[in-house]
Amino acid sequence: MDFFDKLGESLAMAGKDVTQKAKDVSEIAKLKLDIKSKEDYVQKQYMALGLAYYEKHKDEEGIEEAEQFFLIKEAMEEIERMKAEVLRIQGSAECPKCGAKMPEGATFCSSCGTKMDDMYEEEA
Repeated sequence: MDFFDKLGESLAMAGKDVTQKAKDVSEIAKLKLDIKSKEDYVQKQYMALGLAYYEKHKDEEGIEEAEQFFLIKEAMEEIERMKAEVLRIQGSAECPKCGAKMPEGATFCSSCGTKMDDMYEEEA
């Protein structure tokens, strides 16, 4: 009987160990997920701070970050050019006031009512 008592005791201890390991693994996974979430939050705050700094200082002369500002402006101009090319290929135009996509040649924006003729004259 002593053998079975020891065997039962060993199995009970092993079960407790497995249960504790499972809890540890679960807690570690939760903590890692929380860490990732906080890191993502910090990254978003850095981006917001950088954008705010850029917007505040983008037109200053002699600023230390002038090269990065130039590269950002250059990239943004290229993005706008590519967006316009997409609209041209799609046969669309973008409302200058609200940004809604309109069929090329539309007189008014169906979203906000802005007269689109002014926009076409600016492009000409």
